Amino acid sequence: MVDGRYAYEVDGLGGTLLMDDANMPSLLSLPLTSDVDQADPLYQATRAWVLSPENPYFYSGSAAEGIGSPHTPEEYIWHIALAVQGLTGDLEEARACLATILATDGGTGWTHEGFHKDDPTLFTRPWFSWSNSMACELMMRIAVDDETAA
Repeated sequence: MVDGRYAYEVDGLGGTLLMDDANMPSLLSLPLTSDVDQADPLYQATRAWVLSPENPYFYSGSAAEGIGSPHTPEEYIWHIALAVQGLTGDLEEARACLATILATDGGTGWTHEGFHKDDPTLFTRPWFSWSNSMACELMMRIAVDDETAA
């Protein structure tokens, strides 16, 4: 823990890497991949930081904003991270993330590893089943929440 939030990496000698990656597991995905509760104040502080410009891999552009990765080009947002953001947020945020995912498929009908924040027709991996699966998981969460509310 550093400054009231989780760190991406610690070295045991006082060194830390303060960032989050778009892939899973990630700091953002802690409620999905660990025993960290979504309502935990430490997680909520971490989540707010991860989804802000203070995270060096958070990008904001004319097509979308979200988390990228050091493993893809700069300014590329990952659909997996958008799905995880929706799965760890409230229903309104989940719907907004799904709308972003659907609007940034680059005209392919599929999600991708990463897409450019200003031009979703620029993307990596034209077929990435993990990303498509995470988008489906988000869709199922929204459908279940809508069914429960009805």
